[in-house]
Amino acid sequence: ADRIAAGEVIDRPVSIVKELVENSIDAGATSIVVEIRKGGKTYIRVTDNGSGIASHDTEIAFERHATSKIRDASDLEAIETLGFRGEALASIAAVSRTELITKTEEERAGSYLFMEGGMIVDRTEKGCPSGTTVIVRDLFYNTPARLKFMKSDNTEGSLVIDFVSKIALAYPEIRVRMINNNNTLFTTPGKGDRLSAIATIYDPNLAGKLIRSQASSEEKGLQLEGYISSPDETRKNRRNQIFFVNGRYVKNRVLEEAVSDAYQFRMFEGRYPVTFLFLKVDPSFTDVNVHPNKKEIRFDDDVLIREFVADALKQSLMQPEAVPEIRFTGEKKSVTQAEVKNPEAEPVQQVEPVPRIKAQKPEQIDIHAVLKARRAEEEQKEYNAETAAETGSEENRDYFNESSDRPSSVLFDVAAIRPLGVLFNEYILGCDENTFYMIDQHAAHERVFYEKLTDNFYRQQKAGQTILAPLTVKTTFAAGTLAEEWMEFLKRIGFAVEEFGQRMYLVREIPSFMDLEEAEAFLRDFTEATSASGSFSDSRQRARIVSRSCKSAVKANDHLSPAEVQALLRDLAACRNPFSCPHGRPTVIRMKHSQIDRMFKRQE
Repeated sequence: ADRIAAGEVIDRPVSIVKELVENSIDAGATSIVVEIRKGGKTYIRVTDNGSGIASHDTEIAFERHATSKIRDASDLEAIETLGFRGEALASIAAVSRTELITKTEEERAGSYLFMEGGMIVDRTEKGCPSGTTVIVRDLFYNTPARLKFMKSDNTEGSLVIDFVSKIALAYPEIRVRMINNNNTLFTTPGKGDRLSAIATIYDPNLAGKLIRSQASSEEKGLQLEGYISSPDETRKNRRNQIFFVNGRYVKNRVLEEAVSDAYQFRMFEGRYPVTFLFLKVDPSFTDVNVHPNKKEIRFDDDVLIREFVADALKQSLMQPEAVPEIRFTGEKKSVTQAEVKNPEAEPVQQVEPVPRIKAQKPEQIDIHAVLKARRAEEEQKEYNAETAAETGSEENRDYFNESSDRPSSVLFDVAAIRPLGVLFNEYILGCDENTFYMIDQHAAHERVFYEKLTDNFYRQQKAGQTILAPLTVKTTFAAGTLAEEWMEFLKRIGFAVEEFGQRMYLVREIPSFMDLEEAEAFLRDFTEATSASGSFSDSRQRARIVSRSCKSAVKANDHLSPAEVQALLRDLAACRNPFSCPHGRPTVIRMKHSQIDRMFKRQE
C-alpha cells in the first residue's frame, strides 16, 4: 500500500470524473455517459455498461486500495490498466454524498449503496441494467476549506468537458456522451473512427484537413497513430497538442520535443501545430506511477521515443496535404455547413475555453460522407508506401535535425509541376493535373542553397587538422556521464578528443573548415549545451549556413528565364525538404482545381 499510495486524489470535480471514467474503461464498457451540474460541484453522474460490481463486493469496493489492480510491488513495472491504486472510490466517498447503482451480467438484481462522508447510510437491492452508475452530490460538503478554493462553475465544468473530450478521442470504440446542466454537448459515434470523434468534438473543418500519420516497429515495441495539421495550420500555444500513451492522456516533454523536431524549419518560431498523437509502448518500458493525477509519464529511453515519433511525423509531412493551401474569406464557413454532416451528433452548446462544440441541427451532420474520400486517399498512400522503393543510407542523417533522405512514401513531387510563367518577377506559377501552384523563387532557391551547403559541410566534416598546442575542455559531471556519446559525435565532425583526468579532455585536432578561434567557440558552446538527452548539434554553424544561403539565393524582382525556372524547380525537387526555406517560410502553396471551379460558380 505504501508503494502505490498517491495521497490526496480528489481536489476538484474533474478528478472525480477522471477516476470514474477510467474505472468504466477498465470494466470493459462500450458506452459511457458523463453528466455534471454547476461544474460538478453539486452533481456528477457517470454511467457505463461495463462488467459491474458483484453485490457482495459493493461495500468493500469503497475501502482504501480494495480495488487496486496491484497484487505485488513488481506489478508497478508493467501497468496496463488506467486505474491501479484503488484509492479513488474511497477518496470520493470521504468528501461527498455518493450513490452506487451496479449489477453484473450474472446477477438477477442490482445493488444500491448510499454513503455520506465515507459512512454507509443505506444498502438495498435495486432493479437496474448491467453496468455501474456512480452519482456524487455536494462535493466537499464536509470539508469547507477545500470547497472555498474551487473555481467558478464554468471553469470547473470546462475542465471536466475537456477531459471527457480527450478520453473520447483515445477510445473511439466507446460511445461517450457528455451532458452539462441538462444539455447534451456531444455524443461520439463509438464506431472506432478516431477522425470522426475529432470532428464531432472539435472542429469538423479542421478534422477534414488533418494529415494522418502511422508508424510501427515490432523490434522496438512501438506503434503510433496520429492526426496532425499542415505547417500553415498553426496555433499560438501548445494547447492543441494532445498526447496519449497506452490510452492514457499525458503531458510529456519528450513528445513535445518530437513534434518540434518534425516541424523544424516548416513554420515560424512561436507557432505550434495541431497534433493528436496516440502512442502505444510496451508497459514495462514506461512509468506512470509518477504523480497522483497520472498525467505524467516517464520512458525508459527518451531518445528512442523522440526519434521514433519525429521520424513518423516527418514522413507524413512530405505528403501533398502538407503543402500550404490558398484560402479565401468565407470559404471555411461554406465548407463547414455544406460538406460536414453527421447524423449521430446531437445539438450541442458552445463551451469555452475547451473543445469547440458548435450547435448544429441533427439532420445537418454526417462526417462519414465528408471523410470517405479522405480515407480512400489514405488507403492508397498506405499501399504506395508498402510498394515504394527503399530509401538510401543514413550515414549523414540528422546533423541539423533534418532527415537526410527523402522518405519512400513521398507522393508530392515538385518535378511534376509544369511551369506556366513568373508573376511579378517573384512567384513561379505552375500546375499539374489537378492543382495550381505558386512557388516563391527566393525561398525555393534559398532551400536549394541551404541543402547544397549542408552537404558540403558533411563532406568536409571527416577531415581534421592537428593543432600545435592542444585545447583543454572541462565538462560538467552530467556531461561527463555521456562522454562516450559526445566524443564520438565530435570525432565524426573532425575533432580528436581524449580524456585527461576527471571531467577534463584534450583536443589535439580540429575540423579543417574551422580556424582555432571558431573551434574554441564551438567547443565552449557545445559543452554548455550538452544535456542528458544525448542530442548534439552545431547551431552556430547552421546559422552561418542559413545566412549564407539567404544571401546567395535569387531575390524578388530578379528576372528568371524559362530555362532558369526549369533548373530551379529541378533543384528544388531534389531537396530533402522542398516545402520550406531554412527560416520556415513555405516555398510552395497550392490551390485545387475544385476550389477554382467554386470561385467561378461551376460547382453547386
